Amino acid sequence: MTLDPEDSKLITLARAARARNGSAEGAAVRDETGRTYSATDVTLSSLTLSAVQVAVAMAVSSGARSLEAAALVSEGDPGSADEEVARELGAGALLVAGPDGTPRS
Repeated sequence: MTLDPEDSKLITLARAARARNGSAEGAAVRDETGRTYSATDVTLSSLTLSAVQVAVAMAVSSGARSLEAAALVSEGDPGSADEEVARELGAGALLVAGPDGTPRS
């Protein structure tokens, strides 16, 4: 699978966030202006969010109206909520890669 360089950058950002925090998953999104946001999953006793949900929330709270792309780096598969939130803002299919950065979908 050959990726657009901008999509490869999202995977790199998601991998870096995941490694920096020692998290199970990392995500990155690109908004309609080209700004990128990366995040990891959040698990607190009072709040649980996936990495994709956090990255999308960061983008929206920064004023993004739509997403050009979204990527998830994880050993597992994305949840349906991750795919739905990416589509809701126009990202289309969620790009999923393994921890080594190899795209799976």
